[in-house]
Amino acid sequence: MEAEDWVAVAFFILLGAFAYLGVHRTLLRTLDHRRDRIKNELDDARKLKDEAAKLLAEYRAKRESAVREAEEIIANAKAEAERIAAEAKARMEEFVERRTKMAETKIGQAEAQALADVRAAAADAAVAAASRILADTVKGSAADALINQGINEVRQKLN
Repeated sequence: MEAEDWVAVAFFILLGAFAYLGVHRTLLRTLDHRRDRIKNELDDARKLKDEAAKLLAEYRAKRESAVREAEEIIANAKAEAERIAAEAKARMEEFVERRTKMAETKIGQAEAQALADVRAAAADAAVAAASRILADTVKGSAADALINQGINEVRQKLN
């Protein structure tokens, strides 16, 4: 017998010993356990992937909601600012209008007072002038009566 024949015989004896000892069952059981472990890990990985996808979808929805809410808040703030600015402008215009009317009223009152002061000064000057003229031209009790009558008439007409 040649060396190759002895190797073949030894190989078959080894296979027979392995079969007798049940190595093939142990090997198959080990492979089955490994297959089950890998299958469980793949199932867990799929579950985790699904959960991650759900969480991602939730966070995207929350983010979109937050963006919409922020845009809404900004729009409301702009509208409020514009409303406040319009109110302030209206109040300012009303204030200026009131102040203008008050100033015009004060100016009218000042003009009326100045006109009254000028009339009073003119009346006083006219009375004084008439008094001097009558005093220089008319003398005596008749002069006093005429002066008083003239002064009273001038006062009545000018006031």
